Amino acid sequence: MEIRPIKNDDDHRAAVDEIRAFWNAEAGSADEDRLDVLATLVDEYERKRWPVDKLDPVEAIEAAMEAEGRTRADLATLIGQSRATEVLARKRALSLQMIRKIERAWHVPASILVREYQLSR
Repeated sequence: MEIRPIKNDDDHRAAVDEIRAFWNAEAGSADEDRLDVLATLVDEYERKRWPVDKLDPVEAIEAAMEAEGRTRADLATLIGQSRATEVLARKRALSLQMIRKIERAWHVPASILVREYQLSR
């Protein structure tokens, strides 16, 4: 892949695939430089495409799932099946234990996951 701006989700997917290919690049090599540039481009695209600072906790979890190709089953593995279903349906608030697991596994900032949000009745 030629290094160029990331303008859409297809460009993003291709850049992420290339990052995976260069993930173990030797320190100081041209491959490591390419990895660094691609990671910077991907990070900028993701910040614009999925601005997590404006999302409530459930939206942030959904954005993380979409960005990384994760499913409800992946969330259920982290926090339990019924809890995952209830959280995504806004029937249950996130507990501190759930927040810590999601932050650690998916790198969603706890500062977003602890925000207050509306539960459905």
